[in-house]
Amino acid sequence: MGHRPSLLDEPRRERASGPRLAVVGNPENRRVALFEDAVRGAGLPAPRVVPWADVLRDGGADFAAEEIVRLDSPGENPEVDRLLRGATDPTRVEGSGRWYARFTTAVRSLRGGVRLDDPDELAVLFDKRLCHAVLDAAGVPVPASPTSGPQGAPVRGWDDVRAAMREHRMPRLFVKPAHGSSASGVLAVESGGGGRIRATTSVELAGDGGLYNSLRVRRYEREQDIAAIVDALAPDGLHLERWLPKAAQDGRAADLRVVVVAGRATHAVVRTSRSPLTNLHLGGRRGDLDSVRAAVEAAGARWTDLLDVCERAAACFPRTLCVGVDLLPAVGWGRAAVGEVNAFGDLLPRLTGLPGSGAEGLDSYAAQVAAARGDLARYRTGTPHA
Repeated sequence: MGHRPSLLDEPRRERASGPRLAVVGNPENRRVALFEDAVRGAGLPAPRVVPWADVLRDGGADFAAEEIVRLDSPGENPEVDRLLRGATDPTRVEGSGRWYARFTTAVRSLRGGVRLDDPDELAVLFDKRLCHAVLDAAGVPVPASPTSGPQGAPVRGWDDVRAAMREHRMPRLFVKPAHGSSASGVLAVESGGGGRIRATTSVELAGDGGLYNSLRVRRYEREQDIAAIVDALAPDGLHLERWLPKAAQDGRAADLRVVVVAGRATHAVVRTSRSPLTNLHLGGRRGDLDSVRAAVEAAGARWTDLLDVCERAAACFPRTLCVGVDLLPAVGWGRAAVGEVNAFGDLLPRLTGLPGSGAEGLDSYAAQVAAARGDLARYRTGTPHA
C-alpha cells in the first residue's frame, strides 16, 4: 500500500464558512452523537440532524444543494423499526423483506444535497445476494454461493436449503436473511453422518412459531426446529454461503471488521468467538490485531494484502464514502475472503486509525469527516430517483 498522505493533510477551509453537513439518523442514537462530535472536532458547524422517523412519515426530506448529507443506520429505534418492518415487537426477526423495500424507498425520497451514500449502491449493499454477485464479478474472493445474483437459485424453504447442500456439496453453510444485519436470523448449519443436522444461531424459536432475536447463541439439533426457522424466514429472502473454516486466535474463531473510508482501509478490529457468530453483541470479543499481523506475516503473506482485499471490495461501491468489510481469514492466516460489506459498519468507538492509513489519531467518524471535506468530486448531488 505504501505511504499515503494523512487525511489531516487535506486543505482546510475557513472554519467559520466550512461546508455544512447533515445526517439522516435517529437523533438519540450514539452513532449520530459520535458523528456530531467528529464534525465539531473538525471545527465545523454542528450537522443538521434529520430523523428517520420524519423521513418515513413525511415521504422524504429536502437538502440544500451545498449540504453534505450522510446517512446513518435506522436501527435501535422502535418507532422507526415499526415504520420500516410493520412489526410492533422490535425483537421479532421476521419482516426484513418489508424493511428493505421501505428503507430503499425512503433513501430515494431524499432530495438534494451532496450525498455520501449512493442510493443504488445501498440497494445492493442491503441485498446479500446482489452484493455477493458484485464482489464475485470484480474478482474479490468470496465464499461460494448458489443464491448469488439476480439469477441465483431461490430459497423457498428448508427443502431448498437441503437440496443446495446436496447439489453443491456444502455440508456446512450459512443461511442468511438477504436483507438482515447484526447476525439477525443467521444460521450456521452443519450436517453429519446418519442424517444428523445442527444449526447455531441467535434466533429463539417460540412455541407459537414466532422468531425472536436473542443475545444468547443457541444450537438446534432437531431438523424440524431448523426447518421451522428457515421456512419462516424464507418469504423475506435468503442467501446461502459455503461455511469457510476460519483462522483462530487463542482457540477462538477469528475474523476482522475493516472500515474503508474513501477507498482506504483505515480501521480494523479483530472479533473472536467460541461460536461461528463473532458479533460482539452475541458474546464475541475483541482480539489482538498485532498478533493477527504477526500470524499473517508468519504464514508468508502480507498484512497489506489482506487490507487490499477490503479496499477492492469497497471499490465496488465507489460513490459510497464508507463501508465496513467483514474479512474471513482462512486457517493458517495466509488468505482471506470477504463475508459481507456493510453500509453502516463503522461503529468502532474509541478506535483510531491504522498506522499508514492516513487516519492515525482519528476515529472512524472523524476520518469520514476529513475525507468528505477533501474528496467531494466523486459524490453526486442528490436527485429524486424513480
